[in-house]
Parts: sequence; C-alpha cells; structure tokens
Amino acid sequence: MTETSLGQATEKRDIVRGSDGAMKRLLGMREMGLLCIILLVCVVMSLASPYFLTWSNFRTIFLSFSVEGIVVIGMTMLLIVGGLDLSVGAVVCFAMVVAGKLFLLGINPWLASAGGVASAAAIGAAMGVFVVKVGLSHFIASLAAMVIVRGACLLVTQGTPLSLFTLPPEFKFVGQGSIGGVPLVVIIFLVLAVVFDFLLRRATRFRAIFYTGSNERAAEYSGIRTKRVIFWVTVLCSTLAGLSGVIFMARFGSATPQFGVGMELNVIAAAVIGGASLKGGQGSIFGAVLGVALLSLVTSSLILLDVSVYLQDMIKGFILLAAVSFDHLMSKRAGREG
Repeated sequence: MTETSLGQATEKRDIVRGSDGAMKRLLGMREMGLLCIILLVCVVMSLASPYFLTWSNFRTIFLSFSVEGIVVIGMTMLLIVGGLDLSVGAVVCFAMVVAGKLFLLGINPWLASAGGVASAAAIGAAMGVFVVKVGLSHFIASLAAMVIVRGACLLVTQGTPLSLFTLPPEFKFVGQGSIGGVPLVVIIFLVLAVVFDFLLRRATRFRAIFYTGSNERAAEYSGIRTKRVIFWVTVLCSTLAGLSGVIFMARFGSATPQFGVGMELNVIAAAVIGGASLKGGQGSIFGAVLGVALLSLVTSSLILLDVSVYLQDMIKGFILLAAVSFDHLMSKRAGREG
C-alpha cells in the first residue's frame, strides 16, 4: 500500500471512529429514553390493572420476550452490518420442524436439536452466499428464503403439527424449567445478551461489524474483509433463530408448520426501537433487549386492558412506523451535521 492510499485509509478510519463516538452518544440517549418509557408504562399499568404488578404477569412477560429476544440479538447484529433478514420467523419454525421430525424418527432429542440448529445455519449460509457472491440484497435473499423455508415446513409436516409430548423431562426442562424461581429460558437469553453485548463493545472481530456497516469501503481500506463479516453475521442470525426454534419446541412440546408467522416484524421492530439503524452502522444488544422488553410490555398491557387482538396488531404497526421514522429523521439530521 502506498503512502497516499495509507493516508486515505487512516483518514477514513478516523472518520469511522468519529462516527462511532457519535453513535455511542446517540445510543446512550436512546437506551435511557427506552428505560424511562418502560418505567412510565409500568407505573401507568400498575394503576390501571391490579394484575399487572404480580409475579405471574411478569413471569409471562419475561417468557414471552426471552425466546424471541434470542432472535433479536442476531437481527440486531445483521442490521448493524447493513443487512436485514425477513426469514427469521420461518427459520425458527424450520428448526423446530427438523428437530421434531428427527426426534420422531428415533434420534436423541439433543442430537435432533443440533440438527435443527445446523439446518438453520445452513439456510443462513445459503443466504450469505447469494448476498456476498451473487450480489443480491439481504431483503431479496431473505424474502426468497422465507417463502422457500415456509414451503419446506409444510412439506416435512404435510401441514400437520408434530406432537412431541414424549420428549424426555430433562429436555423439556430447557423450555419449561426454572432455576431459583427464574425460568431457564430467561437465564439463557440474558447470558446470550450479555455475551454478545460485550463482544460487540470490546472484541476486535465483532467491532468489524460496526465498521462494515458504517462504511464498507473504508472498512476494506482498513484491511477488514467485509464480505466475510457480512457472510458470518448472516449465518449467526439464522443460527440464533434456529436455537430459538428448538427452545420453543422444548417449551411447547410440539412443532407447528405455521409457527413464527409475523415474528420477523416484531424482531425488526424491537431492534430498531432499541437503536439499530436500517442503514447499518448503529445498534446495541442492550438497546435491542430494551426494545423487545418494551414491545412485550405493551402486548401484556393491551391484553390486561382487554384490547382487541386486531387492534393490538395495529398498535404494534404504529410503534414500528414511529421507530423507523425516528431512525430516518435522526439519520438525516446526522447527515446534515456531518
């Protein structure tokens, strides 16, 4: 590399680092704002419903967002790198179906679950190849994968749910058990969230996700193999969706071919509400956790207030629209200030 190109790479790397500092300040504001909103909702609901401040209600809320939150972790990293995965709901279902089918064929449930997660990772790898080698956008590749995988779920099950009530108790414990009164599902989610949040903030290889999403060309000048980063983040997103699928299977003791329809919208909404940008380069796992917690809290509140399920979907849609609009306005403002 010549002195001129080296200087250009250094200058662009400094620009990325400067934008990274601004991103941290923005995310800090977003996360504090989310915490305040969550506390406000809790205060209002504690006055509106006598059932809100009960352990059974909060346990339900924690369970509802913990397994889906595992998918949000992967989606957040994919959004940071500049991608988007519309197939996560279908992949969650496919991992359940594959693991359930293998178990019914006589395979050990743990090995069957590993097969389900591996099949999810293979779907992510296929999408990654079409993105980095063929040049398709994540939107198109994942949209096609969603349709194909949904069809595969129906093909494997013949449209009939798989009854898995013969799963051994030690396997069901993963989805239904508790440790010290805390559901194991919640513990798994929190461990994954803490680990990946730490890696994104501290690990050099994971920091490359931010640099790639912020400015892919500058990242390449800095020596980052951006195509490889995009590929492996795509695989990781699908793998976490597969892990979520087998946990759902352990929790419910069945595998339904229609499971997870619409999950991708909830997951994207949670990540964007938590500060992940649809344009890449911004986001945090902690913010995404707050985002998915807020959505689950809103859902629980609407149920306690006996709001129509159809109106609930509309409200979630408006929340997603508001989050995306806020993200767009902040990006425009940052562009003008830059």
